[in-house]
Amino acid sequence: QVQLVESGGGLVQAGGSLRLSCAASGRPFSSYIMGWFRQAPGKEREFVAAITRSGSSTYYADSVKGRFTISRENAKNTVFLQMNILKPDDTAVYYCAARDGTILSGEVRRYDYWGQGTQVTVSL
Repeated sequence: QVQLVESGGGLVQAGGSLRLSCAASGRPFSSYIMGWFRQAPGKEREFVAAITRSGSSTYYADSVKGRFTISRENAKNTVFLQMNILKPDDTAVYYCAARDGTILSGEVRRYDYWGQGTQVTVSL
């Protein structure tokens, strides 16, 4: 198993930036595909970004492509989400997730472990 703890959320004005971090403990971090998801009030959890075990490939939701960047440092057991040009529609609780496997996925059900989430609020 792996335990995930997100940090870095907060309140930011539209157009601003935030960097989320997710620290992992437990099984070797490099054995997991990592993803970021988000859930706004009254909405289903949705995919944001994912990264392969080595960090060589990434996958983004269309809504964040060109604005968000996912990265990882396996030596530090950490995955990041750099969020730029934030919009009010990006307001949500952001979750880090880990997936056993080798193929990137944007499906919630494909991920095996989840963090507790961190709130991101973007104001006008």
